[in-house]
Amino acid sequence: MRAARSLATLDDVESGDHVCQFLDPAENGVERSRAFVADGALFGDKLVIVGTDDRPAPEIADTPARVVLDPARLDGSALLAAVRREAATAGREGFRALRILRHVTADHRDARRGTMLQSELDLEEFAADSGAMVLCTYRPADWDPPTLDQVRCVHPHHVGSRPAAPEFRVYTTGEGRWRVSGVIDSEGAAAFGAVLRSLVAHATTLRLTCHDLEFFDAAGMRALADAARFLPERVVIVEGANETVRLSWGLSGYAVPEVPVVMVP
Repeated sequence: MRAARSLATLDDVESGDHVCQFLDPAENGVERSRAFVADGALFGDKLVIVGTDDRPAPEIADTPARVVLDPARLDGSALLAAVRREAATAGREGFRALRILRHVTADHRDARRGTMLQSELDLEEFAADSGAMVLCTYRPADWDPPTLDQVRCVHPHHVGSRPAAPEFRVYTTGEGRWRVSGVIDSEGAAAFGAVLRSLVAHATTLRLTCHDLEFFDAAGMRALADAARFLPERVVIVEGANETVRLSWGLSGYAVPEVPVVMVP
């Protein structure tokens, strides 16, 4: 079963992982990601690079194992279609698996359209469903704090020490279910609400598994209620919330037909 975890190095990336890596302003993304690229060459994986390929790893620079996609020409749906095509052909071409190295910059069409969150959620589902390994690199200095919060929380895996905020993760466990883990408080409520609105927009029934949710305060509950009301004829099913959360939900006045959320043990 997939679970949120920190990776000491990129050598620890496994099948189905969706990893977030933050770069310092002066760091080169390809150089920092060399271990991810080198392991792909070692194990016979096909590499898809989304973004700059100015300094490719020399061991695969001139081989057909590398495909470079221009993010300036691809929005989230087109990018997802492209990586799905590569995944479909990788096996027939003799590759063990697919690796995606995504250097996310403000030049991405998703960034210009403000759809980065949905693009990351699509890649999260793709990684879980296909077994592909997806590494997304960001330079925090280039992004506003709300966008970075959203990016952090939808990557179940990250390199290095655990980010300070937000302290929760939302990631798929397959079959239309999304697991929520960690702490959702006032600092993370805005990011949590944004993630839920994106998920609700693409599912008539959204199932959230919350057995690993450690803390859920009033701000988080308000974000959940607002997201559930975001579109008509949607239902959010919250599974595994503890008794305290279920009781607080009712006492806060959200257990009403106008808020289409169903809480189950």
